[in-house]
Amino acid sequence: MKEAACYLLLVFLSSFVATVSLVACKQTYIVYMNEAHRTEAHPTQAHWYEAHLRSLSIDPARHLLYSYSAALHGFAAVLHPEQLPLLRRHPAVLNVHPDPLLPLHTTRSPHFLGLSPWPPTPSSRRHSLDPAAAAGATDVVIGVLDTGVWPESPSFDDAGLPEVPSRWRGACEAGVDFPSSLCNRKLVGARSFNRGYRAAAGGRDDDKPREEYASPRDRDGHGTHTASTAAGAPVTNASLLGYASGVARGMAPGARVAVYKVCWTNGCYGSDILAGIDKAIEDGVDVLSLSLGGGSAPFSRDPVAVGAFSAVQRGIFVACSAGNSGPSRSSLTNTAPWITTVGAGTLDRDFPATVQLGNGERYAGLSLCSRAGLEDQMVPIVYGKGVQVGSNSSKFCMPGTLDHEQVKGKVVFCDRGINARVEKGQVVKEAGGVGMILANAAVNGEELVADSHLLPTVAVGAKSGDLIRDYVRTSSNPTAMLSFRGTVLGVQPSPVVAAFSSRGPNTVVPQLLKPDLIGPGVNILAAWSGSVGPTGLANDERRSAFNIMSGTSMSCPHISGVAALLKAAHPDWSPSAIKSALMTTAYTDDNTGSPLIDAAGGSPATPWAYGSGHVDPQKALSPGLVYNISTGDYLAFLCSLEYSTDHIQAISKSTNKTCSRHLSDPGDLNYPSFSVVFGRRSRRFVKYNRELTNVGVPGSVYNVKVGGPPGVKVTVKPTKLIFNQVGQKLRYKVTFTSTKAGDPVEMAFGWITWSSEQHQVRSPVSYRWLIS
Repeated sequence: MKEAACYLLLVFLSSFVATVSLVACKQTYIVYMNEAHRTEAHPTQAHWYEAHLRSLSIDPARHLLYSYSAALHGFAAVLHPEQLPLLRRHPAVLNVHPDPLLPLHTTRSPHFLGLSPWPPTPSSRRHSLDPAAAAGATDVVIGVLDTGVWPESPSFDDAGLPEVPSRWRGACEAGVDFPSSLCNRKLVGARSFNRGYRAAAGGRDDDKPREEYASPRDRDGHGTHTASTAAGAPVTNASLLGYASGVARGMAPGARVAVYKVCWTNGCYGSDILAGIDKAIEDGVDVLSLSLGGGSAPFSRDPVAVGAFSAVQRGIFVACSAGNSGPSRSSLTNTAPWITTVGAGTLDRDFPATVQLGNGERYAGLSLCSRAGLEDQMVPIVYGKGVQVGSNSSKFCMPGTLDHEQVKGKVVFCDRGINARVEKGQVVKEAGGVGMILANAAVNGEELVADSHLLPTVAVGAKSGDLIRDYVRTSSNPTAMLSFRGTVLGVQPSPVVAAFSSRGPNTVVPQLLKPDLIGPGVNILAAWSGSVGPTGLANDERRSAFNIMSGTSMSCPHISGVAALLKAAHPDWSPSAIKSALMTTAYTDDNTGSPLIDAAGGSPATPWAYGSGHVDPQKALSPGLVYNISTGDYLAFLCSLEYSTDHIQAISKSTNKTCSRHLSDPGDLNYPSFSVVFGRRSRRFVKYNRELTNVGVPGSVYNVKVGGPPGVKVTVKPTKLIFNQVGQKLRYKVTFTSTKAGDPVEMAFGWITWSSEQHQVRSPVSYRWLIS
């Protein structure tokens, strides 16, 4: 954790000895308060927090950053180490932890998801989710916590939208280069939160954070991209320098957007995130979309989990990105059960390119080259031609490592890893190279991510990269031609699970299967900031209204937008009902009819990579049955984790000091998926309870079907559920019995499906054997 400000005192100095001691090291902390201790003497929570700090001889004017009320009961403050014991000992204080820094997880997708054009055509009205739902979605507000917004983007045009819903309480905050008049009937709110960022940067008193707009304006581009993906207005002839040309639109083009800028140059501070969630709840958003997160901390130390809990309590659906640390196991973030955790998959669109070698061999790759390629003649290739002999840095094309004399006029072969992909292209160009071949590492497999490099570039998979590298090393005169084929649609197979998409199993709560599902997150076209070029590099002088990006940052707003459509179609559904509908209707076969493939190795993917499967908006509109979860259920879940009472109160804002209800196992939460962990011999069987609510038609009859590994016996009672009424709830019990000894690394997967004549309500099951 970066400290806000450290002051050093020189104690003794001579020609022989220099002794330095630390006098003060300030840092931002998030402090959770017990509301039961607030008296009538403090009419507001902010007043109480200030009085509490003054009672401890801490000046709130100097130390207090934020007072929270909706997201949690507590505040953020910059504190000295000697002040922490005073806070922690006070009976009104539930929890104190440092302010964490979380990273960002960085338009054909509506068509790929089966959503019809907007505005709807007469023919589309007969069979699409959009006409009814998207038209009604004008009453739905999606709050996006990110890097801000470029309000002039045509994706935020409000043409055709009715007046802003009267219930909306948000605001358009003026700031640097951002007058409040920039908001409209599409972009209904814009706020900025930078106190945590500024405190970590040293507590400067200037108005403008370094290299940033001190306003909701988006310098980075990430926030504009995610906001327009969720609910951008239709824009014809959209493209990135001619690539992915067509109509770009968000998932819910009729929905409103409210932007909360909480991420800055170096990331997103927890204190700023909580401030953003706090305001979003008060403003009245219906959906929250957060394409950020980091680590797998307990929920009591996770500001996203804490803030999301309060949002869900208020009926707000919360979607978060799963992270971009795949394909490593247990690399997930945002794993709280009240959060919808979103992984990434591919579209059926590609940007093919070819590397032809001097020996006649051709290798397929990917490119967003915006200029003529190197198609007319063979050009020499070099690899590892660095200024320092024997250094591997030049093989990764890191800054300052390439030898200009050996690179000038040549194509440079670069290994992926260590530094950013687009930076490698900049390094090659500055060294005099005329093109680049960028090869995946083994961990990236054959997954190709498109970037708009500063020079002609072809990205190739790990296998092709190995063969090209071998050719360059062994040939006396290696040469190549690079050619580019533009945009291709109808790619098979698709979707494919992205290699970078973070994976389970869940380390915070092993009995909870995460991610929940996947959505489009590879090579996504959406709106972009006018402040930077497509690469985001300082010397990229190109400007485009749209950009193509990849990451679970891109898949998250897809789910947020679809959730807005479901919210519009079913305004009485809870956040857990919407999540259940998305999960139980997700599909696990690609467009060839085969099981989803994992891009990391080319083998079939598992629920640890895709959760319940790939989102299917059409089916989610009518799931038949849903798994509902109440606030009381979540509290019973937290009690089953053996958290302290203080930590549970900090997360939930509950004043209850006892766990009156306690699940027998965290996996007994009424979740739409199952994660079964077999342990000691006494743990050779696991029993879970579930409850289904009928949101279909009266008189529905469902029969259960089970699939799974041969080493597990699954018993479901009852095997038939008869729903006589809409809204009726029926329970069932599942017993999982391991019939063989396990291996600590062994895992398996299965499913439980409730089927009627109209619906298939499918739940994935993961199995682990921890102790043989």
